Amino acid sequence: MIELAAAFAVAGAASNAVGTAFQRKAAAASSRGGIRLLAELVRRPFWVLGMIGVVGAALFQSLALVNGPLALVQPLFILELPFALLVAAPLMHRRLPHWGWWGVAGCVLGLAMLLAAAAPHGALDQAPLSRWIPALSLCVGAMAGCVLLATPGRPAARRAALLAAASATGNALTAALLKSASGTFADEGFLAFLRSWQTYGFALAGVAAVLLLENALQAGPLVAAQPALTIGDAMVSLVLGIALLREQVRTGWWLVPQACGALLIVAGVLVLSRAVQHIAVVPDATAKGEEAPG
Repeated sequence: MIELAAAFAVAGAASNAVGTAFQRKAAAASSRGGIRLLAELVRRPFWVLGMIGVVGAALFQSLALVNGPLALVQPLFILELPFALLVAAPLMHRRLPHWGWWGVAGCVLGLAMLLAAAAPHGALDQAPLSRWIPALSLCVGAMAGCVLLATPGRPAARRAALLAAASATGNALTAALLKSASGTFADEGFLAFLRSWQTYGFALAGVAAVLLLENALQAGPLVAAQPALTIGDAMVSLVLGIALLREQVRTGWWLVPQACGALLIVAGVLVLSRAVQHIAVVPDATAKGEEAPG
């Protein structure tokens, strides 16, 4: 079932990357913020396509969380970063520099090394309130702090990173609540799922995360928002999986390859972040063809 969970998680990362790229294209054309931004975006076709990708990602994520631990599923969403950049470049008529592929390779190989060495296991679907209350308090407090620090007037890149970090925390919390609610559905049926407070908790957390994401994409460049979003989601999910759901990872000498994998991921993210700043404009083939005869 671990292999099935990993496959669903990768599919979710790809679907979410496509959704993020289309949402970015829609949000970039607006100067509004907050609820007004969302009200405007729902009328844009690119945003609707983006939401289809996000909904598909949520379905894949649910299937992954039912079959595997949170500490495995959510870190795999790091793959959303290279996927998003590879999708966004042609969507915006840009070309990733050839050396940007080293960043993609670093992310993929680092993630494979990290998860193979950590081997997350022992997942639980439920946790007592004595663990949920501090987890909810810390996550909501971190989200509120990021929003307060991302006030208008600060540098665009910093605002985008802070809002993306808040969204990442919301995504991780949503995943933990979704795993619990999905476990209730699998074990006790649909009526128990509707009676579970985690069902409504993941819905609220998910809406907050989407709203924060829209504002992060509109506040600044993707190069600032996407790393904070993907890496933040993975790290917070890893902590929640271990502390909240009592998932386990290998320790001892296994920490060495885990550290090496984490360093490869960071290096890959940094390379990709630089590559985005050097993306070249792809010539318009139609215009070029019209000018050739002259």
